[in-house]
Amino acid sequence: MIEVVVSRAQRLSERLLERATGLIQRRIEARQTPIVPPANVAGRALMTVLGIMTFLASLTFGAVTLVSDTAAQWQSQISREITIQVRPAEGVDMAAALQKVQDLVLATPGVESASVLDDAATGRLLEPWLGEGLDLNELPVPRLVIIAINEASPPDFSMLKANLEAAVPQASLDDHRAWVSRLVAMAHATVAIGLAILSLVLTATVLTVIFATRGAMAGNRHIVEVLHFVGAQSSFIAGEFQHHFLRLGLIGACTGGVGALLLFAAIGDWTASNQATPEADQISALFGSFAIGWTGYAGVFVLVATVAGLTALTSRLTVTRQLAAIDMISPVEG
Repeated sequence: MIEVVVSRAQRLSERLLERATGLIQRRIEARQTPIVPPANVAGRALMTVLGIMTFLASLTFGAVTLVSDTAAQWQSQISREITIQVRPAEGVDMAAALQKVQDLVLATPGVESASVLDDAATGRLLEPWLGEGLDLNELPVPRLVIIAINEASPPDFSMLKANLEAAVPQASLDDHRAWVSRLVAMAHATVAIGLAILSLVLTATVLTVIFATRGAMAGNRHIVEVLHFVGAQSSFIAGEFQHHFLRLGLIGACTGGVGALLLFAAIGDWTASNQATPEADQISALFGSFAIGWTGYAGVFVLVATVAGLTALTSRLTVTRQLAAIDMISPVEG
């Protein structure tokens, strides 16, 4: 008699479990009751964190792009010009020496033009330090000759320097190579620092998503375990989490990326509309028009896609590992 009762109880429990499992499966497949809640406090917090991280990453990438492009512009501008300085000396006719330097330079292959910096231009250069109304004939002020060179076919600087020293001993050639090397080193250092910051932001994003996924699984662990034990495939459960976190990642990353682009656009508009102010002049001298260009915009879009993809992939891998851990524990408990 006892065996009959036990048998009927087992069959009844199996039927109830099958009905409950079938109901849960049908409701999940119909998206009426998703495994992960569509909107909760943890999800909004994760979107906020992802938005902040993407915003910082986009700012970093935009700043690296600006510095790199500006350094390239500086290098190009400097490489197109060289400067010859003629120092004053006793018994030297400055006007004749400048004319001799100009004629010698113009006869050198690879030189496109040579212009002597006149007294008015030299006075404006010295005005911040020596004031107005300077008489350059009474001061031992070096004079400059600005040389425009052909970038495709530059002159032989060693030969030009030797010819200048032979013709005008007071003349010295400055081809700005020291400044160019410093600019290139600064650009490389900036790019390296920017890449390091980007890697830290992406690493923090991955860690944040891992903890958020584990929290979501802990809140829905009973549903996940029932589905897994009754035969729901791990890929189906992981796909539910992946879809949920992909949506969160896209919303947060798009918000942060768009915010960074709007900030760059606002600073660029402010610089363009306030070009006469000292602040705008300094920004223009350092970063030009403060436009990140198509490279910067494309990089921000790539960052948004990367953050969203990392969010979805990290959540899927985390859920898969958690389900594998459940499979390993279950036989031991049984």
